[in-house]
Amino acid sequence: MVTDGAVTVDGSRIHYRDAGDGPPVVLLHGGIIDAAEVSWPPVIERLAPDCRVVAPDLLGYGDSDLPPGPYSIPRHAGVVAGFLDELDLGPVTLVGLSVGGGVAIQVALDRPDLVDRLVPIDAYGLGRDLPNGRLSYLLARVQLLNKLAIAAFRRSRRLTRASLAGLVYDLDSLPAAAVDAVYREVQRPTAGAAFRRFRDAEVTFEGYRTTFTDRFGELSMPTRFLHGAHDGLFPTAWARRAAKRVPDGDLVVLDDCGHWAPREKPAAVVAHVRSAISDA
Repeated sequence: MVTDGAVTVDGSRIHYRDAGDGPPVVLLHGGIIDAAEVSWPPVIERLAPDCRVVAPDLLGYGDSDLPPGPYSIPRHAGVVAGFLDELDLGPVTLVGLSVGGGVAIQVALDRPDLVDRLVPIDAYGLGRDLPNGRLSYLLARVQLLNKLAIAAFRRSRRLTRASLAGLVYDLDSLPAAAVDAVYREVQRPTAGAAFRRFRDAEVTFEGYRTTFTDRFGELSMPTRFLHGAHDGLFPTAWARRAAKRVPDGDLVVLDDCGHWAPREKPAAVVAHVRSAISDA
């Protein structure tokens, strides 16, 4: 059974989903329009029989509070570390998707006592170059376009589904439940606000602000990178480079998968998380 909980970290309420019993696995979702209930349900369902699975809504996402200020990777990581401390969860297997993957890596660097095993999935922070160069920078600065897009998605499930084509390998194979989850989430009045603040903090004229390319050697725990073979946002070469630089790192490339592995390939994600736990 999946239950809801909340703790207060640095004055902000952080909501989370909690299921199962066993070795603790913490799942950090991605950015844009995401939350624990958007990316992780099929993974939680499969892991809960033999793990305790905890999936928080990151600061500003889902049912968590949206306090003011920039939403940088270090800020998110500080909140996640505080969250783990509040629940007395560490050390955990920390799994992070996209932005959540960058947050997971930052937590592992800042608080290695909290992380026993690390599984970044299509993770942010593996390189600096923007996917569309200076166009990505300009779009990040013109936040009105994001607001207009979200307003359009609220009115149309069809448009919401179409918007996911850039994230997944095969839109026709994406389960309807995944589209429904995004469509529900986009109805929130605050949908997109946290991601816009993330872009303000992390997207610069020179590229992504946070990159761990010079720090992978500091990761002391077993680290398994998962990366979609067809990820159009972050190149697989970045994950391959990262895995080579982590002392106890490896990489699994997921075939027929884009940037949203927990929804495109949930069984594979679960299998590799379990394998990372058993191998460590």
